[in-house]
Amino acid sequence: MKRLVLLFLLCLSISSSAYAITGHVAQNTMSNVEVYSLENKFGLKNKSGDIIVEPDYQKIIRLGDTSFIIQKKNKFGIIDCDGNFIIKPKYRHAERILGKFVKLGNDNDYGIYDENGNIIVQPEYSKIDLLFGGMFLTYKDFKYGIVDFEGKQLVDNKCDDIYMPKPNIMRIQYNGKWYEIEQVSADTLTLPEDIQNIKENQNFKITEIITNPLPATGYSVVTATDYFIKLFSSISPAYEQTIDELMLSKGADTVSIFMRASWIPKFPVTYIKKYYINVRTPNNGPLADVKQNLKNQINE
Repeated sequence: MKRLVLLFLLCLSISSSAYAITGHVAQNTMSNVEVYSLENKFGLKNKSGDIIVEPDYQKIIRLGDTSFIIQKKNKFGIIDCDGNFIIKPKYRHAERILGKFVKLGNDNDYGIYDENGNIIVQPEYSKIDLLFGGMFLTYKDFKYGIVDFEGKQLVDNKCDDIYMPKPNIMRIQYNGKWYEIEQVSADTLTLPEDIQNIKENQNFKITEIITNPLPATGYSVVTATDYFIKLFSSISPAYEQTIDELMLSKGADTVSIFMRASWIPKFPVTYIKKYYINVRTPNNGPLADVKQNLKNQINE
């Protein structure tokens, strides 16, 4: 039975194709341009000292080998080495990922783009995080899903929670129950494209985890250590999200931000907002277990 539930959970979606926002090919390359500053703003020059981009930006941060993340006032976008917009600065948050991807978004339109402006993860999520094994964890309408680096939807946004306590182990909560996928043949979990048909074999071990097991069951038990890992990996989600809102998403360059104090007055209000959102989250907020237990008792 648990296999059927898991197979239903891990249904394969139609791949979301990535496409380029601009077809322009830059004349300059990363090897012959450099960032320069004037009056605390930044632009681009070539190696001969000729100005390519006027110093109009609060930040210019290298993205891959062909482009730059730029901040104009309080908005972020991407330009190429000629200064042409690949993505116009219209997003409040930017985070460079692995040096070659950038997460851009406002509140509910986060997406992942490559250095050429191709959409890897569609801009329709309220959260996107990096997972082991070349995958992104997405969050939309209080549900989690998984997209790989090629933009293929591996797991639909139908899960109550997903996290990886180890690089080769993924835990998925669906309808109040936890399932664990362990790749026993490698140190890092790599979900196959045909995950809909994933089976326990010499490569994968699939386990249903329950918190109050009956003596006769052969299932693994969620121990106190497991809960500690879960807690430790997301110490106060509201706090982490507040830090991300005020500092870490400000252009992928945090050192100068930590040196400033302008974010401190905003911290209490932002924290309260994030805390409220986490508390009211129906599937994996701090009250989720209580709600699920009540639901189970009502259905009995």
